[in-house]
Amino acid sequence: MGLFAELRDSISRVTASMFADDSEPKRIGIYGPPNAGKTTLANRIARDWTGDAVGPESHIPHETRRARRKENVEIKRNGKTVNIDIVDTPGVTTKVDYSEFLEHDMEKDEAVRRSREATEGVAEAMHWLREDVDGVIYVLDSTEDPFTQVNTMLIGIIESRDLPVLILANKTDLEDSNIQRVSNAFPQHETIPLSALEGENMDEVYEKIAEYFG
Repeated sequence: MGLFAELRDSISRVTASMFADDSEPKRIGIYGPPNAGKTTLANRIARDWTGDAVGPESHIPHETRRARRKENVEIKRNGKTVNIDIVDTPGVTTKVDYSEFLEHDMEKDEAVRRSREATEGVAEAMHWLREDVDGVIYVLDSTEDPFTQVNTMLIGIIESRDLPVLILANKTDLEDSNIQRVSNAFPQHETIPLSALEGENMDEVYEKIAEYFG
């Protein structure tokens, strides 16, 4: 009887996979350090394909302190249609210091509140990464050194989950941009340059989204 039960269960799994709904949007998390341009990119994608924004953009660090989701973003490239949910996550860092906010003319109470929310946001971003995303767009500021403990850790987690990951070297419109430095930090992955703020090279970004997450 055990053999028949195993055979029945196996047939049920195969049948379920055959009739699974492939039209369900894939949850694509936008990750990276604070101020890398994650929300700017999320808004660029959302506006280009839905006309709406995901959340407010700011030069103040940790402006995104809770994950924001834009559902059913349909991207069409090269005859291929990809339906995704964009999850704009808080910037991940090892420490959130309230003094960072004081530098932007905030009162201490507001700075402490923001730093507490940002710390909780980091935990939420990690939960999404470990449990709830089907792929990752990893955004790095190409004017900054990408070879940090946090970036290495997050890329390692993404690889351990065998998630498709698209690495973007953002802020190429800035004079100090160094795309090769980003590429050298993670040579096992393809690096795509862009300026999310200016919309530069977004056509290639969309082609890669269709390729990686389709």
